[in-house]
Amino acid sequence: MKEEDNSIHQDAIRHSLAHLLAMAVLTKFPDAKLGIGPVIENGFYYDFLLPQPLTDGDLPELQAAMRELIFQHLDVTGESIPPAAAKKLFKDQPFKLELVGDFSKEDKKLTVYRTGSFTDLCRGGHVKNTKEISPNAFQLHKVAGAYWKGSEKNAQLTRIYGLAFETKNDLTEFLAMREEAVKRDHRKLGRELELFTIIDEVGPGLPLFYPKGAMLRRIVESYVADIQEKRGYKPIWIPHITKGELYAISGHLEKYDAMYPPMKLEGETDYYLKPMNCPHFMMLYKTLPHSYKELPIRWVATTTNYRYEKSGELSGLTRVRALTQDDCHVFARPDQIEAEIHLMLDMIAELYEKFGFKDFWVRISTHDPKNKEKYIGDPKVWEESEMALTNLIQARGWKHEVGVGEAAFYGPKLDFMFRDVLRREWQLSTIQLDMNLPKRFAVEYIDADGAKKQPVLIHRALLGSTERFLGILIEHFGGAFPLWLSPVQVAILTVNETVKAYATGVAEELQRGGYRTITDDRSESIGKKIRESELQKIPFLLVIGGREKEARTVAVRKHGVGDLGTMPLEAFFDLLKNEQ
Repeated sequence: MKEEDNSIHQDAIRHSLAHLLAMAVLTKFPDAKLGIGPVIENGFYYDFLLPQPLTDGDLPELQAAMRELIFQHLDVTGESIPPAAAKKLFKDQPFKLELVGDFSKEDKKLTVYRTGSFTDLCRGGHVKNTKEISPNAFQLHKVAGAYWKGSEKNAQLTRIYGLAFETKNDLTEFLAMREEAVKRDHRKLGRELELFTIIDEVGPGLPLFYPKGAMLRRIVESYVADIQEKRGYKPIWIPHITKGELYAISGHLEKYDAMYPPMKLEGETDYYLKPMNCPHFMMLYKTLPHSYKELPIRWVATTTNYRYEKSGELSGLTRVRALTQDDCHVFARPDQIEAEIHLMLDMIAELYEKFGFKDFWVRISTHDPKNKEKYIGDPKVWEESEMALTNLIQARGWKHEVGVGEAAFYGPKLDFMFRDVLRREWQLSTIQLDMNLPKRFAVEYIDADGAKKQPVLIHRALLGSTERFLGILIEHFGGAFPLWLSPVQVAILTVNETVKAYATGVAEELQRGGYRTITDDRSESIGKKIRESELQKIPFLLVIGGREKEARTVAVRKHGVGDLGTMPLEAFFDLLKNEQ
């Protein structure tokens, strides 16, 4: 069976299990009102309005009831139904009646699916018989609250989540991976490793970084700056607030819904915290005359943007309100597009090889022709831009898919989807081809024939945002960073007071060699110092006692490996060089 067929069958199992969950809930609560029960990543959920509260402690009972239904080998059949018949069928189910009304207004086809004696309004995608479902390959795992249709103005329902796979082994593997993900949670490790914190008095979604976290940021951002600047990218700097007039020109005031409210400055003038950097690049470009000979102009700025994300969507570093972007804008002639994007693709490949993300695919994010009001610009320009990006990725031979409706409002883009060590998928780098904003801002260059021409703008971020990338990176490595990336590379642990001077000399020599080093010379047992340093996931520990002092050596321990023995400091330097 092909991978695509496996995915379709797995979704059918999950969808059918949602119906079995509704059947089990109706057996326990006959007066329950049914919401929706869609397939989601790794499983399904179903929403209910219940006559009494339900807790996680009730889930084993519902799960057992679902297994009994599976063993009955119930047929699952579907059919189209006219609105009048649907209203009669669901006369006691107000949420279903509301959906029938919604679908009727939108002229959508109504279908129902029957599982044994249970009938649900559903678009389908089910098993033919419950015997296709493994009774040991699913698990109800939590109860949560959810507003009907996602609006706080509507009734709050009880949402029951379930995990579901084709086989018991698949479920077991997922549960093990989830347990490992809990251990690697960057919010947990951020506190334990003293990398970052979020403080109520500062505000949700506004992370603060401790010295080690700030060092990690610097290492990552410096690496990005290095691979950019050696390819001819030039840094610029831009302010964090601007007049609303700028975002009226760009279209953000009209199309972008995550901007902070304006600040009234200088009388009646509205100023905004910047959610995007593109307009500032445009205005800076316009202050100078440009010839075709200068292009491409490659400008970069690592700068923080501010977006009013909903509080319920905030999550550690991976969803914040203050996000720092390694933002690049290239002003190019049309004949330079291919070469410039290939240069960017080379950088993306190099960057993620360095950070250990080798499994990726590319989403070619295009506009939705059925929702034209979401976008600015000429449809013909959109078609040309989308075709150019598609041809570039196909030429690379990289795995790709088209994401209709995923484009930015001003142009199509390439979104790079990477998998971490737990096989979770993250969208990181992005490249956006923009033939619309240059026109709105009237940016120009003088061509060889002396005529004024409009450049193409290529937006690009390698990391996406520093904060989000760091959150992913912490979980990818479980906080145990490779030597080059670790905020602290070597910890020197003294056995007693008499070796402090020697330990200080060792530390100074390591620091002169460019290694990030700390010394723990507290009056604590060496066992305690080793345990605490291991918990901090420092790559190398040097234990120094009387014997090491006398022999001018160090006792080396490597994180995750253990004791490497005693060696001269010169040999330890060689060991570090081989780890880089």
